[in-house]
Amino acid sequence: MFMSRPAVHPVEAPPVTDAADNPPRVRMKDVQGMPGTHGGLALRLLQFAFAVAALGIMVSADDFTTVTAFRYFIAAAILQGLWSISLAFLDIYAILVKRSLQNTRVLCVFTIGDGITSTLTFAAACASSGITVLIGNDLNLCKSNHCTTFENATAMAFISWFAVSPSFLLNFWSVASK
Repeated sequence: MFMSRPAVHPVEAPPVTDAADNPPRVRMKDVQGMPGTHGGLALRLLQFAFAVAALGIMVSADDFTTVTAFRYFIAAAILQGLWSISLAFLDIYAILVKRSLQNTRVLCVFTIGDGITSTLTFAAACASSGITVLIGNDLNLCKSNHCTTFENATAMAFISWFAVSPSFLLNFWSVASK
């Protein structure tokens, strides 16, 4: 009987290369600003810093608890700060162990979390700015209230929202493209 026999063809080993001559490859999907990158870490730290600044400035006014919008602002700033610092720690871990955070499930969680916190931060900043305009321009009560404190806190919240927006958009783009 004529049966075919398996043939083994020798395969050459790849040439040994020096790591100094060939730096590690960078994947095209590692866009700066996405989770696990240095840009993503910078965005998270900016989000945290401005959320904490907004929180600190708003709390420095002694009568912020009298307005519901300002209490909502405090809650949104606390949530934004906790979310940002926890993801910053995750980014630091991913950078240190050289781990990619491009998993679809992880990106979905990041996208949903960024979407929720950015919406809450933006809504709180808008509500606070509306109340500040009402107090300052319409009622002319800035002398008895802390209008500049409220304006500065609102500005910090808007800047925190501006720092969250690229994170959300990059994560959403990455999830949508998979």
